[in-house]
Amino acid sequence: MAAFLPALKIALPYITQIVTAAAPMFTSRSAGGKQDEIIPQQIRELQEAVTNNAESVKGLATQWKGTIENIDAAASRMQQEIVVLRRLVYCSTAIAVVASLLAVVAVVGR
Repeated sequence: MAAFLPALKIALPYITQIVTAAAPMFTSRSAGGKQDEIIPQQIRELQEAVTNNAESVKGLATQWKGTIENIDAAASRMQQEIVVLRRLVYCSTAIAVVASLLAVVAVVGR
């Protein structure tokens, strides 16, 4: 139970900012106001909120698409580098084997 308290203490100021920013966005019911006048206003406000959310989601989707494309490009480059490094290891191993054989021949041949 106590494990989430530090996270809650960190997040609480942000949560209160979000709530205080979002609460006045929607029309509240007043005691003297007519129900028929409040409902269209609330519908307009909800439509505005949905439009803003849709624009935000579209922006996030665009950023996500760019991020995924960059990750794919980086993965492709990494695969090419792995192929080059693998070839380099094979060549180095072959050179080491040849050098070892020449050293053995030189030592045995004396």
